[in-house]
Amino acid sequence: MGVKKKKEMQVAALTICRQDLETLRSLADVEGKNLASLLLHCVQLTDGVSQIHYVKQIVPLLEKANKNGVCDPTIRSCLDILAGIYLSLSLKNPLKKVLASSLDDLPEFFLTEAAQSFTSRLQEDLDSTDLYSYRKVIDNLSSCMENFNLGRTSVSNLLKNVLHFLQKSLIEILEENRKFAGNHIVQTQLMNDLLVGIRVSMMLVQKLQDFQGIHLKISSSPIWQSMCGLLSIFTKFVSDDDLLQTVQSTSGLAVILFIKIMFHPPEKIPDLIGSLLLQSVDRTSIPEWFLTCCGSLCGADVSPPALLFLCQGTLTMLDWQNGRMGPSGEALLLDIVHVLFTLSSQIKESTLEMFVSKILASWTNSAIHVLESSSPSLKNSLNGNSSIVGRLLEYVYTHWEHPLDALRHQTKIIFRNILQMHQLTVEESDSEKSDLATDRFIFELTQSLLRLEWHVKGKYLCLGCLVDYIGTEHILALAKTIPSQMLEVMGDQSLVPYASDLLETMFKNHKSRLKSQAVDSTWIDKWHETWVSPLLFILCEGNLDQKSYVIDYYLPKLLNCNPESLSYMVKILQTSADTKTGSFNTRGALGALMACLRTARAHGHLHSAADAWGTLVSSARIKQGLVHQHCQVRIDTLGLLCESNRSTEIVSTEEMQWIQFFITYNLNSQSPAVRQQICSLLRKLFCRIQESSQTLYKLEQSKGKHEPENDLTTQHPSVSLQQYKNFMSSICSSLFEALFPGSSYPTRFSALTILGSIAEVFPVPEGGVQTVYQLSHDIDFGRFQTLVECFTSTFEEVKILAFDLLMKLPKTVVQFQDSEKLQGLFQAALELSTSTKPYDCVTASYMLNLLIWQNALPSSLSAYVKTQQVACEDGDKSAAWVERNTLMVIKCLLENLEEEVSQAENSLLQAAASFPMYGRVHCITAALQKLSLNSLQLVSEWRAVVEKLLLMSYRLSAVVSPVIQSSSPEGLIPMDTDSESASRLQTILSEVQPRDSNDYFNQAKILKEHDSFDLEDLNASMPNIDTAAEIKGKEGKTCDVTAQMVLVCCWRSMKEVALLLGTLCQLLPLQSVPASPDGLLTVEQVKEIGDYFKQHLLQSRHRGAFELAYTGFVKLTEILNRCHNVSLQKLPEQWLWNVLEEIKCSNPSSKLCTTRRSAGIPFYIQALLASEPKKGKMDLLKITMKELISLAGPTDDSPSTVPQVHALNILRALYRDTRLGGNVIPYIADGAKAAILGFTSPVWAVRNSSTLLFSTLITRIFGVKRGKDELSKKNRMTGSEFFSRFPELYPFLLKQLEAVANTVESDMGELNRHPSMFLLLLVLGRLYPSPMDGTSSALSMAPFIPFIMRCGHSPFYRSREMAARALVPFVMTDEIPDTIRTLLARLPDCTDQCFRQNHIHGTLLQVFHLLQAFSDSKYRMNAYFQQELADVAVCTKAKLWLAKRQNPCLVTRAVYIDILFLLTRCLDKPAKGAQPVLEHLGFWEEVRRIISGSELITGFPYTFTVPGLPQYLQSLTKLAIAAVWAVAAQAGEQTRDVPISFSQLLESSFPEILKILHCMDTSEWLPQTKRCIHLTPKEFLLWIMDIASNERSETQSVALRLASRVVAHCMQAREETRDSVVPELKQWVQLVVSSCGDHLPTESRLAAAEVLTSTTPFFLTNPHPILGLQDTLALWRCVFTLLQSEEQAVRDAATETVTTAMSQENTCQSTEFAFCQLDASITLDLALAVLCDLLQQWDQLATGLPVLLGWLLGEGDDLVVCAESAHQVEDDYLFEKAEVNFWAETLIFVRYLYKHLFLLLSKSSWCPLSPETLRHLQRTASERCHLLSQLFRELPPTAEFLKTVEFTRLRIQEERTLAGLRLLAFLEGREGDDTLILRASDSPAEANQLTLPRTETAY
Repeated sequence: MGVKKKKEMQVAALTICRQDLETLRSLADVEGKNLASLLLHCVQLTDGVSQIHYVKQIVPLLEKANKNGVCDPTIRSCLDILAGIYLSLSLKNPLKKVLASSLDDLPEFFLTEAAQSFTSRLQEDLDSTDLYSYRKVIDNLSSCMENFNLGRTSVSNLLKNVLHFLQKSLIEILEENRKFAGNHIVQTQLMNDLLVGIRVSMMLVQKLQDFQGIHLKISSSPIWQSMCGLLSIFTKFVSDDDLLQTVQSTSGLAVILFIKIMFHPPEKIPDLIGSLLLQSVDRTSIPEWFLTCCGSLCGADVSPPALLFLCQGTLTMLDWQNGRMGPSGEALLLDIVHVLFTLSSQIKESTLEMFVSKILASWTNSAIHVLESSSPSLKNSLNGNSSIVGRLLEYVYTHWEHPLDALRHQTKIIFRNILQMHQLTVEESDSEKSDLATDRFIFELTQSLLRLEWHVKGKYLCLGCLVDYIGTEHILALAKTIPSQMLEVMGDQSLVPYASDLLETMFKNHKSRLKSQAVDSTWIDKWHETWVSPLLFILCEGNLDQKSYVIDYYLPKLLNCNPESLSYMVKILQTSADTKTGSFNTRGALGALMACLRTARAHGHLHSAADAWGTLVSSARIKQGLVHQHCQVRIDTLGLLCESNRSTEIVSTEEMQWIQFFITYNLNSQSPAVRQQICSLLRKLFCRIQESSQTLYKLEQSKGKHEPENDLTTQHPSVSLQQYKNFMSSICSSLFEALFPGSSYPTRFSALTILGSIAEVFPVPEGGVQTVYQLSHDIDFGRFQTLVECFTSTFEEVKILAFDLLMKLPKTVVQFQDSEKLQGLFQAALELSTSTKPYDCVTASYMLNLLIWQNALPSSLSAYVKTQQVACEDGDKSAAWVERNTLMVIKCLLENLEEEVSQAENSLLQAAASFPMYGRVHCITAALQKLSLNSLQLVSEWRAVVEKLLLMSYRLSAVVSPVIQSSSPEGLIPMDTDSESASRLQTILSEVQPRDSNDYFNQAKILKEHDSFDLEDLNASMPNIDTAAEIKGKEGKTCDVTAQMVLVCCWRSMKEVALLLGTLCQLLPLQSVPASPDGLLTVEQVKEIGDYFKQHLLQSRHRGAFELAYTGFVKLTEILNRCHNVSLQKLPEQWLWNVLEEIKCSNPSSKLCTTRRSAGIPFYIQALLASEPKKGKMDLLKITMKELISLAGPTDDSPSTVPQVHALNILRALYRDTRLGGNVIPYIADGAKAAILGFTSPVWAVRNSSTLLFSTLITRIFGVKRGKDELSKKNRMTGSEFFSRFPELYPFLLKQLEAVANTVESDMGELNRHPSMFLLLLVLGRLYPSPMDGTSSALSMAPFIPFIMRCGHSPFYRSREMAARALVPFVMTDEIPDTIRTLLARLPDCTDQCFRQNHIHGTLLQVFHLLQAFSDSKYRMNAYFQQELADVAVCTKAKLWLAKRQNPCLVTRAVYIDILFLLTRCLDKPAKGAQPVLEHLGFWEEVRRIISGSELITGFPYTFTVPGLPQYLQSLTKLAIAAVWAVAAQAGEQTRDVPISFSQLLESSFPEILKILHCMDTSEWLPQTKRCIHLTPKEFLLWIMDIASNERSETQSVALRLASRVVAHCMQAREETRDSVVPELKQWVQLVVSSCGDHLPTESRLAAAEVLTSTTPFFLTNPHPILGLQDTLALWRCVFTLLQSEEQAVRDAATETVTTAMSQENTCQSTEFAFCQLDASITLDLALAVLCDLLQQWDQLATGLPVLLGWLLGEGDDLVVCAESAHQVEDDYLFEKAEVNFWAETLIFVRYLYKHLFLLLSKSSWCPLSPETLRHLQRTASERCHLLSQLFRELPPTAEFLKTVEFTRLRIQEERTLAGLRLLAFLEGREGDDTLILRASDSPAEANQLTLPRTETAY
């Protein structure tokens, strides 16, 4: 929001040669007033901007000289020098344009002399023979003809020479380009030179008048000869595929332009060009010169790209305006479009596809120009019903979803032009535009567009074009609900821009039409009803994504169109805000209100904040919004406070208070998007404070002089400024307090990000600029230490944020002074760099970088730097000591690393357990990355360090690579042993030796030095992953070294070495020549690094190792491709050919890995290809893809499948690489063929690789799946679009599917020949028919349907299911009912003797999926839909035996029942005034018979292992529940029989019965339990609780819910029933408590939360507690546990419990947020407040207080055991961790509890505890305090870094204990001076910010 400085113009100064300089000096006069003096002074300046000033003085000076009427020699010489200056300046230098302008304004008297000088100087340039100076000459020719009359005259004078030069230069540049084949840097420059040369040639003939009669000149004319020569060159260029396509396309323009200029007569030009394009040139009728120049274009073998570029040239260069070319021009226009249609079907390369779309758009523009004055025949050929327009529309439909944005944009242009073309072809009338809506073509086009699904992006673009032509009202007449439909779609991010743009187009058009037709203001009501009402519904009821996008994209556009709508929206939302409060998944009216106000304020529709707070929304509503349960409501409310369209608007006191309130409860947000929005909005607020403070400072200064009226503030500026300071200081205090021990990652991320924003927005004041706040003023040593301790977070983002914040602070904030503590900190960093915990070395790297940049390294390190401090300027001092410090640290680390590598060479196990070396390397890399390596001073020392680093990297890699390169790295432990044990180890290795050629396995390694290994237990299981070797750790303790430890040590070492080498290549300057002083890396070193990467990428087996090696290798290849050293530049190409050759050979001795998806080989090739320059021809990629596809196909002659496996795996990597983008699209069809055919291979490795490749291709073609729906509409495309992109797949897929279908009913052996059925169906299932497909039968989808149906008879369940899914998209929605009836008719009758269940199942699945698709369609709820489904329901009744016991197969029974259930769901609502369809058909009666006769009721005669039983029971249960709800819905009309008798239900043995009972009214069936199953309600409750205790989680949750309903029913029943159940409630409480643990499934905890909510009035808030206090508090503790759950859904469910608790009559006064939907963070606080209030109401303070104090102290946590177990876990295991809750913050709960207990005790006038209880609690707390002190003393000095887990746990316990001691001291009445006590009058914010004392650990 700050003001950006205007970028200063950079102008290169002009210079002249020595001879011209001497000339000027000799001609300059003594007074310095002549032109020579002016130029001399000008050229002596070094500033180009100042020179411009002098150049502008030339004309005024010469105008004075002109009075003499004589051009003296001085002026002539000066003009000659000026010509030289002009031609010496670069093309883009502003001086060139200024000089040209000045020279054009010369007095006419001097123009002749100037022209002569220019001609002379230009001739000198044209005579140049240096090829690399040609570009400058060509640029000068271009600038001379560009708005420079003098230059154009000079070029015209030298026309013959200019043409000859252009011809010569183009030939020579092309030849030079061929010489440098492979050197893409030089070639790119030469290609650009060619391009400019062609453009200048075209400019020459277009801008010079000499060419108008050139055809009359004789053929021997030099100009004519040059023109012919140039035309020949352009003809050659346009067909040369080795050139860049931009060069080819420009040559195509040039060819047509030169033909237009040279060919005579002009009226025959269209016929000539038409014959060229149609490849039907009559060679006898064209001139000889044309055949000579363009002979290659006159044949039948012209390449498609050349034809394409000629079409482009024709459309661009010929004059299509006003029908000037006559009938032949019209014929040419039609010929061009037919050629383009043909080319469109042939061309698949993405760049050429882009050209096709642009040229087609250009053709439509030309057609519009011609139609404006064309013949009737052309109008007939181009009207909406013509074949040409039909094909154009087909092109639009098949390309409007194209991956390239630019191509999609072209389809929009084409569609808009089609409408305009049609408009020009219809009969013109006065009311033409309004009549267009009723035109048949337009009407049908609109209807077909509206029938499309809304996920089609092209639909929006085309409808937007239609709105411009026919108006919104005509579209609304066809689809009244279109605004609602589009708003519904806006939950999908990919569709949001399209939908919002179309909505904007429509409502703007609608408003203008209504306004123009209306006579009063009532039109606005109709507009509001159409556009605003659907918006309000979405804002209140829509899902999260939908509302967010609607607010961001739609709402601002709507308010900008009609700002008055705000008051209409606010009025409606205000009235419903109290009733529609929202929830965790809906905003409610409050959220909608906040969203509207936020948008209005941000866009300037609210004049000031006072308007919002005063009249539109109350303070209470603002606070509710800031802590609302729905995250977007919180964001919108914060946005309302922070955002303003005026950056200097004063932040009010109220706003500051609300922001402080918001920060208290919203830092711990799990959603990254929400955190980012919070931080972004607060940054906007801080910018407002900074900007407005500057205004206040100015006001403060002006107040001393006079009192101006200002609307910014009503109080004195100094008061506002002080409020700002206090507010910012308070905010920073809150943020630092949020970094307490054990704070969560979201809290730390938010706090540090906001602090970083504060440091950036409020900079250190410079140059007298005042700033209202400085963060550094609020940083003391304690806060600095807190930031440094953030380095210990396991989340690297927290480390980064903390480090960046520390770097933003001034160096003087904290000074390290104590050398001993400084040494300790440095040693801690060194120790962490060898930790076995991977994240510890990251901590070490940040600590070391901090010490480097703070210049706080121990003095002992200075010995590592030999060179004394280099003298430097003050500004460079900081960089100098940073470089020196970095060098010292790297040398220190390198020295340690050398020693450790030496030890690792002796004992890799010892290294893995005690000093894994990767941490050292990581720290070195991190230090290098922070340093600017291009401006080093200690170059000689750095060179030595770099050389050492490389050698050390290779040594380290050599130590660990045998493990990484083994075929089983996960289970390998290399062991030190002696010669006696070597044979034993050799035996073991031979047993597990993989079949590869790693030398490591050829013999057991004998390492000399080892004294810490126990070899007695070496046995045959040693190499397994669970095997461990026992060695001594760092502290002398024996520990186990698992294979996991060794592997992590090895692969991370490889990773860090790869990143280090990549960083060195990327950052270090390369020596230009050997022994040069300007670089640190030599060419040989770069080659060595390349060889290293090659070896490890091609041989490593561990994914972590080669993935990270790939990262480093990519950095190297990018450098090589940009390198000017030719030998380095060609390395990637050489490496690529070598590895491809090795893959093709499949030599048995090859070390390439064939398992693990070819390991690093795909990464290696991917890096080499992805770094190829994208602006080139991508030849390497093209050749490689063709080679790989040929290898990937099935081969009968090759004995080995290894090359095929490698090829498939490499192709998969290349298709996945987004950097290759559209360049791999032309190879997708071939890749798909290879994958499908590979799936039929008998070799498993080929099938596996083919499957992986196929999966990648599906993603590449249809997009990334962003939802759970496997066949989401977003990941599909129409059949015509798919097959037009990949036409070769149409016959291939059809043939493959036919082959599969023909064998689907054969025996199993034959079926195995076609295992690719699944892949085929997977592809076909993602296609769908479109109403826009047209009548073209070439790529019709109909032939696939019968084959897909037959695939449904497959004996494989999954294949039948896939066939059913694949069938759906092939059947048009209108045809689905008929297809369903046909399928149902094929099902056997119950009397049939012979049938196959597989066939039945496949057919039923197809019916089910078709029915599901039909029910989801837009026909839902209309009369057609209901009638069609009723007919289907009648057909299903005829085959009902399939759902009954007559059908022995449970699988097919289940599917038929699913179909019945789907019908009940679709036909549940009767038409108005009609009897319900299902009742009318007797459908429910049949359903009841099915259920009552099923095994669900009667029991199953066999075991539970019958196939399909779970599925059958699940389907049957769903149908039974639907029947129950149907009866319940009709109960009000008349008495109905229940679908199932309760006795049958209660007697059933299936747990699914519980679900049905849970859905039924408890009061109806519970009283019958005694009669039906001889169980009283009490006994039934015990039975249900027993199930809930023992069954699986799903059943357990249902049982818990059912038991709770029984409990609730009993609590509401008669007193004797209630009393009979009370004794059993303790078991129920235990059941609820046991369902709340963090380790349990989410479903279990959700059930517990739901149960607590439903029973809250009975047990949690009852004024007369039914349960004992202990049980009641246990339930409350469950609520607190669930409120701190890591899952958002569980917290939201628990929040409902607290909301219910706060809404009871006896608790609603406890807080100000009763009846509000709140977030869990504040709900935890409020729940404790309610509980404390209830303890007073119950008069149970004396009993409850010890329990709550126990919660506070954390009773049950044994500190010693916790410390020991934590230490044990950390030492023994790398990754195995217990369940961790990353959201809960223990101290937050402690602080809330402390606050409310203190307030509670403050209100009490007496001590509720007995003296004995009080003393016991004090003794317990004191003992814990003493134990904590002892445990703290046992920790090392820098425990916060070295023992972070133990240290944090002890800090938390310390704060808990001190809080408890304070409360106990208060109870006893002893308040010491050193004890912090909060008074009851303290504000809640202050209480929340309670900071308990902590143990200081200084550096």
